[in-house]
Amino acid sequence: METSVLFPGEAEGYVQNLETFALRDIGSPRWFKQHEYIEKLNMQAIFNASATEEEFIKEFLVSLGKIPTLVHEMILVELWKHNVFPILCQLQDFNPKSTFPLYIVIHHEATIVNLLETIMFHKESCEAAGDSVLDLVDYCHRKLTILASRTSSNDISTTGKLTHSVSENLSSIQDLHGQNAALEFDISLKAVSVLRYITEHSDSISVINRMLCTHNLPCVLVQLIEHSPWSRYSDGNMEKYINGKWQKIPREDRLKMTKLDGQVWIALYNLVLKEDCQKKYNFNNLNKNQLLKLRSFLTEVLIDQLPNLLELQRFLSHLSVSDPAPPRKDLILEQIPEMWNQIMRSNTGKWKAIAKYQVKEMFNPSEKDLRQQALRLAQTYNLDMMECLIPEKPKCGVCGAEAFKRCSRCQGEWYCRRECQVKHWPKHKVACQLMAEATENRQKDLTVKPSERGANMMDSLD
Repeated sequence: METSVLFPGEAEGYVQNLETFALRDIGSPRWFKQHEYIEKLNMQAIFNASATEEEFIKEFLVSLGKIPTLVHEMILVELWKHNVFPILCQLQDFNPKSTFPLYIVIHHEATIVNLLETIMFHKESCEAAGDSVLDLVDYCHRKLTILASRTSSNDISTTGKLTHSVSENLSSIQDLHGQNAALEFDISLKAVSVLRYITEHSDSISVINRMLCTHNLPCVLVQLIEHSPWSRYSDGNMEKYINGKWQKIPREDRLKMTKLDGQVWIALYNLVLKEDCQKKYNFNNLNKNQLLKLRSFLTEVLIDQLPNLLELQRFLSHLSVSDPAPPRKDLILEQIPEMWNQIMRSNTGKWKAIAKYQVKEMFNPSEKDLRQQALRLAQTYNLDMMECLIPEKPKCGVCGAEAFKRCSRCQGEWYCRRECQVKHWPKHKVACQLMAEATENRQKDLTVKPSERGANMMDSLD
């Protein structure tokens, strides 16, 4: 079984070629090529981190100064989803043979935030991000605010797991919107981790001021602790969102802290107790009352799992009987985020024109284009590598039971028994044929004779 997606030399070339795009160019062949680069970089970075190997993806992104590029591209797709995608779906002349290219664009934001979550664990990544950390703070605030507002209004209908077979659910624009909502939930949870790493590593006065004074992130995090959007009750059973899906929690484990719980608590600990943060934060009555809500959650069971919270508990006890002085209003020169504002300035008033252009040029591919894209995706995704990263055994695409058999033709779907495979075949047939043909074409390309390869290269140059 292969243990890598990229060799260090390949990864360095991919990172070196990362570039920023204009909103209009999202979905272009060059943009899709970069998406493939970032997908491979993300898979390799996750594998290196989980296997505690040398994290050369992070090293290249830091040394080549490409973390700001990732942040820019993530915000670019975020704005495209909010301003262009809704218009594009309503255009009368938009009737694509497949919505899969659109799904790739929507998924691009999730890929980048996943990569950032992996590399921002390291302090040098936060330092290498430079001024883009401010844009990243704003991005995380937007995601956390949406997450908190949904849970406080009990709007958790969209927080489901992505279905087993993407190809089955992308047959219509309506299904695409559903996939977008499910991805948005995953992205928001990843933003929690990214924010925690920023609170831990950044000492910039501008970043601290942005988190505490501009966005009042401690109060946002208190809301997340209160409503816990990654936990829910279904038919009397507690479920928690772990490793990308809802899982039933046994009664004896209900008080066990999840990774997401820990990330929020550590972020709060950093924002409230770090010396630089205490000097900047205004502990007025509103903020004080919000923070004091945390005392009811700081139980012995919780503190046993994260002992550092004992210090936060003591601070809150002192805060309850004192009135800290307001922060000094010193005159400072403060940096401000630029990426979001720059993209908005360049494209405001042009959303519909961009949507029409992209419908005509980007998102109405021919059958040949779709097959070529399938071939590229088959080359991008390493199934053996992805299996290594899955924390548990695969599930049946029909009944959800633990699966032991995989479709021998496309290698992309799992089943627990033959009966489920036969039942699923009418729905799986089209996607299976497309992926199998792409794999066969790939094998032909790899086995082509040297003389033929040279001839083909000369033809492409003519």
